Amino acid sequence: MGQRESKGRRSGSHAAQRCAGSRRRGRGTFASTPAQKRSAANTIETELEPNTKKATEHADESTSTAVKGFDGWDAALGLKKVADTWDRQVKVLIGRLGSEKGSLRGASGLFVRNDLGTGDGFRPLGTQSKLNGL
Repeated sequence: MGQRESKGRRSGSHAAQRCAGSRRRGRGTFASTPAQKRSAANTIETELEPNTKKATEHADESTSTAVKGFDGWDAALGLKKVADTWDRQVKVLIGRLGSEKGSLRGASGLFVRNDLGTGDGFRPLGTQSKLNGL
């Protein structure tokens, strides 16, 4: 595909495009703000999890209908096996999304606790300084 063709195409999410763009310019960052972490966790909760469940229910309904339509045929057994595999994979995906959501929400608090702990570690040094009282 030439440059002209690729310019009009969109690929991936907006966030993925931003990250890719940052890497190309050599300014990629690993950090995100607590607000960005909350936003990502909320997106998982309000968009990704429910939409994944809806898509799964739709696929399950369609597959069940197809299995009934092929009753008595080997195709029905194959579809059933595929549906079972699909269901297991969706459960893993939903679990992973929940885990990522929890990690995003927990990371913000972890960093704050680390910062407070580091600050608490330096406070005794401030009280012992020979510069105190000058």
